[in-house]
Amino acid sequence: MRGTYRRSILKLGMAAILACSTHLMPAQAADKVIKVGAALPLTGPLSPEGTRQKNGFQLWVDTVNKAGGVKTGGDTYKVEIIYVDYQSNTPRAVQAAERLITQDKVDFLFAPFGSGAVKAVSAVTEKYGVPMLAPNAASEQVYDQGFKYLFGVYSPNHSLTEPIAEIAKENGLKRVAILSRNDLFPLAFSEDIKKSSEKRGLEVVYYEKFNIGTVDFGAALTSLRGANADWVVVAGYTNDLILVRNQMVDQGIKGKLLTMVVGALDPAFEKGVGKLSNNVTALAYWAPQASYDGKDIFGTSKRFTELYQEAYGAVPEYNSAGSAACGAILQLAIEKAGSIDKKKVRDALAAMNEMTFYGPVHFGPTGQIDSLKPPQIQIQDGVHQVLYPPEIKTADVRLGF
Repeated sequence: MRGTYRRSILKLGMAAILACSTHLMPAQAADKVIKVGAALPLTGPLSPEGTRQKNGFQLWVDTVNKAGGVKTGGDTYKVEIIYVDYQSNTPRAVQAAERLITQDKVDFLFAPFGSGAVKAVSAVTEKYGVPMLAPNAASEQVYDQGFKYLFGVYSPNHSLTEPIAEIAKENGLKRVAILSRNDLFPLAFSEDIKKSSEKRGLEVVYYEKFNIGTVDFGAALTSLRGANADWVVVAGYTNDLILVRNQMVDQGIKGKLLTMVVGALDPAFEKGVGKLSNNVTALAYWAPQASYDGKDIFGTSKRFTELYQEAYGAVPEYNSAGSAACGAILQLAIEKAGSIDKKKVRDALAAMNEMTFYGPVHFGPTGQIDSLKPPQIQIQDGVHQVLYPPEIKTADVRLGF
């Protein structure tokens, strides 16, 4: 009996040791993991944009982990990304960000889609001192809050509106009609289009807003048709643009130049409108035709494009490229900081001046990138042709829609 007792005690002791070892293993593994949170609109009206964001983020994660991880301060970290679907509802994005920081204990955040959601969530990341990189927020109103932990890879709206307005002027256009979604980025973009146009002597003959969730644009388009504009600008998101472009045909609206932002370069847009995408001009922050040779995990623009095509069977557009760039830039900052300490990484981001596959990366004092020259694109017979900048131009603008 004494032998049986001793054997029982020994078994219990071994079980306790094994239990403790099992408990410690995840903690030890977690010490070598960088956790990044990403609240995205994976369902709802902004789901096309959210899906493209996720593709870019995930390509970076997969590429880094396949290469062995992030090396910094003598340690090597694998990257883990935690996605949350905020269902295209900004208040839910804010709640998700808070939860990712306080419950999931993420080290860094990637921002949600759109200037409005990014501005709302940035208050949370600033509160907790968590660096957040935003791939889809161009409005300067997002960055004028004095925050120190927000960094965006889209240049200010005027860097987009000035070149397209110049193209319009050079081609003799005189009357501009603007239809905008009543949302932060579309409205800010539309205001800059108005300024850039009037600066060049073009007359804004129509300027109206439509509510989020609008599906019938009949009344707005009837008024727009009566304005007799030769340049029509529509600012919204992918699903908005699909509806507007199709309904423009019903209204018999034609002109010389049609600019649609944001989402006209999304494959979903071209699928949704078919041949009506022809000659639509769109504004981008990156194009596959770029020939940058960077120091990041992707290296060249060409290699990034090839990896994206291999992973997703499609040519990457600027939304996905900007999302992947957020990961590449975060990795460069972590390596430069020699640590995953949030404050040190934040300082490395603020001081960054590096070439990447996405282009030269330098953040201005507000945290918004100030080093890019965004391309102007026109869809010509199904091909995305670059109208500007001259360094990567592939075609002249075509008039008529």
